[in-house]
Amino acid sequence: MIRIVPSVSLFLTLVCGIAAAPASFAETRIPQTQAEISLGFAPLVKQASPAVVNIYAKIVTQARQRQRSPFMNDPFFDDLFRNFANPRPRVQNSLGSGVILSADGIVVSNYHVVGMATEIRVVTTDRREYDARVVLADKASDLAILQLEEAEGLPHLNLRNSDQVEVGELTLAIGNPFGVGQTVSSGIVSGLARSGTASGEGIGYYIQTDAPINPGNSGGALIDINGDLIGINTRILSRSGGSNGIGFAIPANLVQEFVNQARDGAEDFQRPWAGMMGQPVDADLAASLGMVLPEGMLISELHSESPFSKAGFRVGDVISRVNGLEVNSPSEMLFRMSVAGLGGTAQVERLRGENREEILVEMFTAPDRPAAEPIQLNENSALPGLTLGRINPQIIVQLQLPLSAEGVAVLDPGPYAGRAGVLAGDILFGINGEPVAEPADVARLLADAGRWLQLDLNRRGQRVSLRMRR
Repeated sequence: MIRIVPSVSLFLTLVCGIAAAPASFAETRIPQTQAEISLGFAPLVKQASPAVVNIYAKIVTQARQRQRSPFMNDPFFDDLFRNFANPRPRVQNSLGSGVILSADGIVVSNYHVVGMATEIRVVTTDRREYDARVVLADKASDLAILQLEEAEGLPHLNLRNSDQVEVGELTLAIGNPFGVGQTVSSGIVSGLARSGTASGEGIGYYIQTDAPINPGNSGGALIDINGDLIGINTRILSRSGGSNGIGFAIPANLVQEFVNQARDGAEDFQRPWAGMMGQPVDADLAASLGMVLPEGMLISELHSESPFSKAGFRVGDVISRVNGLEVNSPSEMLFRMSVAGLGGTAQVERLRGENREEILVEMFTAPDRPAAEPIQLNENSALPGLTLGRINPQIIVQLQLPLSAEGVAVLDPGPYAGRAGVLAGDILFGINGEPVAEPADVARLLADAGRWLQLDLNRRGQRVSLRMRR
């Protein structure tokens, strides 16, 4: 492994070449004197490390329900097998890192560290301890915002505009790997716009670094040479579980949007709805479209309620930029829209044939139109507890259904339909051979059903028929 070590020659090279560097990189501070060079990263670490905290999270999970005990209610074996069918909850402890973003105790970490925690304890570098609660979390982005209880006057890091980060910039990763205590590792930005390469739940767009990131570093800070936060360490690409010099950080611009929504009181992260499916434009596709060079993302499917459809986009158009920044994949598109936020507009560059045009697109969540009209069947129904709703954009996002999905979706199978094999996300289109068009049809047909029921379902594009006896 080649490790970047700050040296006199390296910094002198940077000083000599600064005049020819891009404007955004020229603003990055570098050591100015021989004294600063001899100290290496020490002043920077002293400045930034107090804002990086250790997080201890406790997660209580319910063990999977086991089969019914054959000795239940037996006068002799009842005590011996008392917990056979009701296993005790399990307690899992996780260790990670977090970054303080405000003096009043706003902390950012990873969802996989604290998202499901029932108890969270945060410890600062000066050994102060705080209870914390999750105020906003999102599994897909692998981000969580915490609020420390009774915190004030805390050291914190500033968020840098991560769109200005360039490959080759010096970086430091600060965290608590393997629980050994706070450590610092150095490296450079190895790549930008990495998507689909990090394992786990995280989706979208990452900053890649070769600064070693190990277990326990999750949620820690990736900072630049000025001490500003450019990303939250989240994943590594490794076959052994240790650092191979390929680590990923969630960009600071997405973190900023999480903080904004948390301060506005949001309980779930809301991202604008694209209402489209797309694919990257490769060389073959570019040639078929008559493009000189491959760029952008081709729209392959578009919902009629999509903000892009309402702005005049259509299937076959290519989206090349959002707010002046390149978009080359669906995951980059999702990131750019998430950063743009809700309630405003985004400037989207469209390629259609030889025409290149910039169009303003509204940023809004998936609409509940037409109304889903969810219903839950009561005890008099053949399948009490079954909850259904008319499919609309909001239901499509909630259940991750295809954009073309129509009809009635199962929102919650309830106890009886669940045991029969019905799953949330199934599309119910028939009961005992009768078609289903809206939730009220289901209630009516189940009320009139006899001893046998046949449910015709569409499950992820596959037809499934379930037959059951009442």
